[in-house]
Amino acid sequence: MHEICNMSILIVAATKLEVQPFLYLNPDAEYLITGVGAATTVFQLMNHIQNNKYDFILQVGLAGTYTNELILGESVIVEKDCFADLAVWENKKIISVYDLGLNNPNEAPFENGWLVNHHISVNLTQAKIVKGVTVNLLTDDLKYVNEMKLKFDAAIESMEGAALHYVCIQKKIPFLQIRGISNKVGERDKLKWNFKEAIQSSNQLLSEIYILLKTN
Repeated sequence: MHEICNMSILIVAATKLEVQPFLYLNPDAEYLITGVGAATTVFQLMNHIQNNKYDFILQVGLAGTYTNELILGESVIVEKDCFADLAVWENKKIISVYDLGLNNPNEAPFENGWLVNHHISVNLTQAKIVKGVTVNLLTDDLKYVNEMKLKFDAAIESMEGAALHYVCIQKKIPFLQIRGISNKVGERDKLKWNFKEAIQSSNQLLSEIYILLKTN
C-alpha cells in the first residue's frame, strides 16, 4: 500500500455540478467553486490562494469540442490555453489583441499568446493532451465557430481554463486542467449534449490523478 502524503491539493470547478461525483467520494478534499467565466475564476482563485498555500491545483469542468477526434463523454487534459475572444470580430474574421499590436504575445506568462502548462507528467495521466481556448461567448453562429477553429487550431473550448493557467503560472503553482467533453462547439440543443458521461469521466480522471498525487 502507498502511504498518504501531506501534499496540499485544491480542487477547482466553475459549478458544484461539475465536481459533485468527486466530492461525494472525497468529502474531505479542499475545493473552490468559482462561478462561471474567466473573470470570476481569476478573482476567486487569487482571493483563495492569498490565504491558503497549495502544492497542486486541479481544475475540472465541461468543455465543447471543435474536432471529431474527440467523442462526447470522454475526458482530456489541456496543455495550453488562451483568452481567445480578447479580440475584434471584424469582416467575419477574428483579429486578436496581438494582431492589433496592443499586447506582446511573449510577455510573461504568455508564450506566443498561449498559457502553457510545462508540468504535465505522463506519470499522472494517460488521458489525451489537447490545446484549448477560453471564451466568454458561447454561440451557434457556425461562421464564428469555424473562424475560431481556424484561428486557434484548438481541440476544445471552455469558459474558465485560461484563467486557471494564468493564475497558476503567475503564482508558480503546479496545476492541471481536466475537461469532460459534453458537446460540439456551436451545438446549442442540449438534447444533443452528453452532460452525464462528461461529468462522470472527468471526475473519474480527477479522482485518479488526485489519488496519485496523494500517494506518490
